[in-house]
Amino acid sequence: MKVVILCGGLGTRLRDETEFRPKPMVEVAGRPLLWHIMKIFARYGHTEFVLALGYKGDVIKQYFLDYDRWTRDVTVKLGADPRITYHGPAAESWTVTLADTGATANTGARVKRVAPYVTDETFMLTYGDGVADIDLDRLLAFHRQHRRLATVTGVRPPSRFGELLTSDTRVVEFSEKPSTTTAGYINGGFFVLNQNVFDYLSPDDGCVLERDPLERLAKDAQLEMYRHDGYWQCMDTPRDLQHLNEAWERGAPWKVWAE
Repeated sequence: MKVVILCGGLGTRLRDETEFRPKPMVEVAGRPLLWHIMKIFARYGHTEFVLALGYKGDVIKQYFLDYDRWTRDVTVKLGADPRITYHGPAAESWTVTLADTGATANTGARVKRVAPYVTDETFMLTYGDGVADIDLDRLLAFHRQHRRLATVTGVRPPSRFGELLTSDTRVVEFSEKPSTTTAGYINGGFFVLNQNVFDYLSPDDGCVLERDPLERLAKDAQLEMYRHDGYWQCMDTPRDLQHLNEAWERGAPWKVWAE
């Protein structure tokens, strides 16, 4: 199953970290947060990734082009017939499509623009700045059980995020970053989507996934919420980054993979 990861935002609230690299490449415990996210999906067998690139996407491209060089022993033959030989098993058996979705596109436009690379009936989607100890097998089973076009993972974090108003597990209203909030669930990413969701999206730069598309899916009774009451943390601010690094030292709740 393809996994689309949104990697194109500016990361303005992390400007000290993102002036020279995109936010998903900001490091937690010496590895880009993007790597941590991909390891979560790979733990559940999802190793085909489509990265929707934007701001400083070349940094992410170069990271994966050089990945084997940095993670394996290498013999370099110089001279008239140069060649590179890698030794030992590859660190990861991933397939990574690096798709430039534009410097100024919003989230909905980025998802729409990677549609040519997402041919399966069902695919997963998440943001390049959040981790969780989520059970992706249960998330996928939940999506298949309820037969909606879209499933979003609801989490219970700080009140500064938008809220999901639900009737049991069905989303009846999607409110992105309201001025007042209650103690409900918010959008934690980790979506499961069906191909028909592309019909709700536009390639125009102004298409924001969390506004009109998800709002219309909710009104059409096609948006379900999977409750995740475990660990979830995004990386929006320097304080979030500090929290993630400290959490790693304490055992990293999102580290669901084995070394």
